[in-house]
Amino acid sequence: MEAFADYLDRIDNPDHRERMEEVFGRVAERFPNLVPKIAWNQPMFTDHDTFIIGFSMAKKHMAVAPEKAGIERFSDAIVQAGYDHTKELVRIPWNRPVDFALLEQMIEFNIQDKADCTTFWRK
Repeated sequence: MEAFADYLDRIDNPDHRERMEEVFGRVAERFPNLVPKIAWNQPMFTDHDTFIIGFSMAKKHMAVAPEKAGIERFSDAIVQAGYDHTKELVRIPWNRPVDFALLEQMIEFNIQDKADCTTFWRK
């Protein structure tokens, strides 16, 4: 993941770095048409220059940002997976496994829902 190399190099905790690398790798493998990039100091994936999903890290969790529409669409599944969320992001604790099926569903939803989107963010 060349686009994320500098970001990953700045992660001090090797377990957190490995988790982020795994997530980025799985997203890139499953969705090869998405473009990995850093914007606003955050790793994200875009499709036709529109935001699809972003990631960030905190001391206790990895944050996944599928935009508000993605949170609303998958709120029940997010809670069922054992994660909490705000209006804009999902918190995946470092000590919990990543629900890759849920992550892929959120990404697929955004790709389809934003297929005709001509702006970076939903309006």
